[in-house]
Amino acid sequence: MSITIICVGKIKEKYLKSAIDEYTKRLTRYCKLNIVELIDEKTPDNASEKEEMLIKKKEGDVILTKIKDNMFVIALELKGNMLSSIELSDYIKDLGISGDSNIAFVIGGSLGLSKAVLDRSNYKLCFSKMTFPHQLFRVMLLEQIYRGFRIISGEPYHK
Repeated sequence: MSITIICVGKIKEKYLKSAIDEYTKRLTRYCKLNIVELIDEKTPDNASEKEEMLIKKKEGDVILTKIKDNMFVIALELKGNMLSSIELSDYIKDLGISGDSNIAFVIGGSLGLSKAVLDRSNYKLCFSKMTFPHQLFRVMLLEQIYRGFRIISGEPYHK
């Protein structure tokens, strides 16, 4: 199985880079992992709704260039479906069984994802109604993907 994480924003904090490196290393046992980091557009203070839409569109246009036709796209979206860790692992397993073994998870910038990216997605996933920094969220996503593969493999995991 191939997992691609397309994310807006670079990781600067060493502790987050270290966690990402650790989960990347752990996941090599289960899948081919590719992380695609994209530059985020700067949002001015007190940006208007129109400015924010333009920023999301610019980021979305770049995201769409990284999505291949054969990818099953899971957009991380506050209005998406919430799944437990077991439900996410079942979903990933079912995708693989049905032939969708090239999965792309998309994490937007601080303003979220453009309509075009959401329209291209095959599934919208929400981790929580809470808002998280997208840099930290990348670690959380990697941990849940890792946990999912452990569940799929019948290996122990913390409940």
